[in-house]
Parts: sequence; C-alpha cells; structure tokens
Amino acid sequence: MTTFIKPPTQFTRAGDVAIAYQVVGEGPVDLIYISGWLHNIDVVWEHQGYRDFLRGLAEKCRVIMFDKRGTGMSDRDVGAPTLEERAEDIRAVMAAVGGEKAAIFGISEGGAMTAMFAACYPEKVSSIVMIGSRPCDAWKPDWPRGRRRAEFEEDLKHLEANWGNLGCELEWAAPSVKDDPEEQAFFNKLLTLSASPRSAIAITRLNYDTDYRSILPAIEAPALILHPEKDISISVEDGRYLAENIRNARFEFVKNSDHLPWIGDTRAIVKQITDFVCSEAPQKEETRVLSTILMTDIEGSTAIATRVGDEEWKHIIEKHDALAARAIARHDGTLIKTMGDGILATFAGPSRAIACAEAIKSQASDIGLTIRAGIHTGECLRRSNDVSGLAVTIAARILELVPGGEAWVSGVVRSLVVGSGLQFESLGERQLKGVPDEWPLYKVSS
Repeated sequence: MTTFIKPPTQFTRAGDVAIAYQVVGEGPVDLIYISGWLHNIDVVWEHQGYRDFLRGLAEKCRVIMFDKRGTGMSDRDVGAPTLEERAEDIRAVMAAVGGEKAAIFGISEGGAMTAMFAACYPEKVSSIVMIGSRPCDAWKPDWPRGRRRAEFEEDLKHLEANWGNLGCELEWAAPSVKDDPEEQAFFNKLLTLSASPRSAIAITRLNYDTDYRSILPAIEAPALILHPEKDISISVEDGRYLAENIRNARFEFVKNSDHLPWIGDTRAIVKQITDFVCSEAPQKEETRVLSTILMTDIEGSTAIATRVGDEEWKHIIEKHDALAARAIARHDGTLIKTMGDGILATFAGPSRAIACAEAIKSQASDIGLTIRAGIHTGECLRRSNDVSGLAVTIAARILELVPGGEAWVSGVVRSLVVGSGLQFESLGERQLKGVPDEWPLYKVSS
C-alpha cells in the first residue's frame, strides 16, 4: 500500500470567500470529497479510521477535500450560504487543482451539493456517489416522512444545550462506538473546531429548509447511491428515492450500522466507491443540464413602437439589448438569444438570475422601459448555443402572467435560494398554459 502523509492545507477563493482544501493521492481519477454536516480538514487526520478511509480512496484516486464555506478552515463569517453558493465552492477547488472533470462524492448533507453541482455542471462531472443522504428533511404534504417543525426546533434546543459536549451525537451518527470515550472526545473536537454554535445552528436550519428533489431528474452522470443497512439517522427510503429519481443511478447497501462511513472497517466501502468512480463512464451525445431560465420582455412594446416609429424603436431596442447583455455577463449568465422585445438567458444558479432580472428592470427604467421577468429552474437540453425543454416552456408561461415591473419565480426557484435573504410574496398556485398541474408562483419582493 502507498504511504500517505497528511497533506498541506491550501486556500483558494470562491468569489470573496476563502476555501481551505487538501489533495491526497495521485490516482488517474479526481475525486471531490464533500463532507457531511460539520468538518475540519486538519482535525480529521487525528482519527485512525478517518485516515484509513481517506488513504483507501487515495489508493485509486486523487482525492480533493475541502471545508465548505462557513465551516472548518474556510471563511466562517458567511452566514448561512445557499446551496447555489456552496456548489460554487466545488468549482473553485476544481479550478485550484487544475481539474477539468471529477467524480463527486457527498456524505450525508454533502449529497445536496453533489446533486446541485452535477446538475448544473454536467461537463465537469464523470460520476457521483452519495452515502447516507436525503433529498428533503422537512415534513411536507408530499414528503410525509420528513420532520415536523416542532420536532426540528426541539432538536436545535438539544444541540445548543449540548454544544461543547457533542459526543452524545454519536448515538445517531455512529451507534457502534457511542460509548467509546475516545470516539466521543474526537467527535466533539471535530464538531466544535468546525463551527461556532451560532454557525452550526444556522447551517442546520439551512439543511432543514433545503429540498433538492427537483434537481435529481437533471443529473445525467452515472450515480451510485450507498446507504448503511442499519442507519438510524437517515431512512433507507431516502436513499432509494435518490436512486429512483436519478436516471442513471444504482442503489447499494453498505454493510454497517453507522451513518459515518469512516467508523469501523472502511475497506468494503472504499472498494464500492473506487470501483464505481474508476470505471469508464458512458459517453453522452446530448447534454442535459439544470439551468435557471430567465425570460424578460418589455411591457407595452407594440404601443411604444407605434408611438415612436421604427427608427427610434430600433435605437431603444439596441440600448435595451446592450444593457441586458451587460447585466447577464455581470451575473455570470449566458445570453441565449434576444427576442425582439426581451431576452432568454440561462444561469447556473437561481439567485444570480433573480439579481440579473432586478438589474435589467432597474436599468431599463432609466431609458423609459418597464420590464417584466419570469424565472424557473429545471432540466434543459443544451445543443450548441440554444436550450430547449420543459423548463424553458415553464419560464415562458410564467412570463405571460407577470405584470409590468415585476419578476415572478416558480416554487422550485424559491426552494433553491433558501438562506439567500431574498424575499418573496406567495401568489398561490397557478395553471400554466399547456403545462400539466398547477404551479406555486412567487413575486420577488424589492
């Protein structure tokens, strides 16, 4: 077996946030390792089981692990980051290590980041692995096995009351070692050196409100969904749900009773992961990607054109198209096309699309135009410089309902920007022309 030493901690930036990362191993496949709830890449090396786990992965892969923003060695004072922002941490770390394509491996809550990144950046993902993950924690009418709000708040009170003495958390995280004083001491150290009490609670609230079920159908990379046979923390039905809703996924049990995969004999788990990610992924002729679609148009454009005449209208549209293109570029979007009196653009994340829509509305008003916008996040088929699919249709149908000067979003968009600070006004459920079912819609509040 190759000998590995603790790798140096390095730093890169995702926007203005410093992200700490380490690289171990020199295998032919890059494996991005995304930890669960709280993590510290320096502390984990103090635990023999964790060392064995990481070194086992590094026998076959180049393992890149990092501390998510708000935790560990990365910048802490970042509030409760959105899922979209956390996915950007992965992209930043890949760029820092010179990686163009990688397998993404998420543990527990790391599954949400794994799904988001795989759906948004399919060209960067060779395969994904999730272990002990669930797509939604909160109870909802269509998710009856989730936790009720009152139960969740009680769990938070317990967490706050026991901060600094978190070895008790092993009762659900690793019951096989829950009475081991050394394991308790290490787990407590790992958690308390990974986040402050306030940060831990903010991140826990974010996780509770995150629902990434809508992302799953857009994932095209081969997926391995692992689940401990006797995991008392996450239901096996959650793991099965993931496998059933990702088109190219398979489900396998991990033969242990612990939620934490680095407890006990890790060899079997490591083999399941490395055998999968090191196999050759099938080639795709078409690229399906999760995108946020922004569509806008000018309120009363026909009346304006009639009033000012063709020549002046041409100048107005040129100004509109130029300011829209600048706003899209500033918010890291892609202008797909202009449509006479509006635009179609795509974004990797919904908060950027919303910010762009607000910028276009504001700047267009300076030249006397009133803009309306419809925004939806969903799976698109990307060919050359165009996109198509139901997500584009839904954004267009939302736009048809929007009054001038407003931006409306789908319920999917709202669920993906939890933690962003954006405010929305519920508009109830609406029927969209030619689209099955009724869709919850929200107005972006200024």
